[in-house]
Amino acid sequence: MPQSSNTSQALSPARVIARFAVRVVVLGAFAAFGSIGFVRGLATLLWMSIILCAAVAVLRREELLGAVLNHWDECAAFGALFALVQLVDEQS
Repeated sequence: MPQSSNTSQALSPARVIARFAVRVVVLGAFAAFGSIGFVRGLATLLWMSIILCAAVAVLRREELLGAVLNHWDECAAFGALFALVQLVDEQS
């Protein structure tokens, strides 16, 4: 029985989580060396990551709220991190 193209392109959850973790570390490194400050730089990079993940998910036609982890889930995770950074920035 042939599988759909979305199922065959799905990565294992461990690989998606590892990809997300590597991206967060890279964003943190870039924000640390930015000239506009760590919090502001991180917020900007997280916002760009949200847009990028949503664009990739649309282009790859990934299923929203599907059974496997995909770019939509990364988009939501980056959104949560962005909200957390904004909250911490307002508190300080």
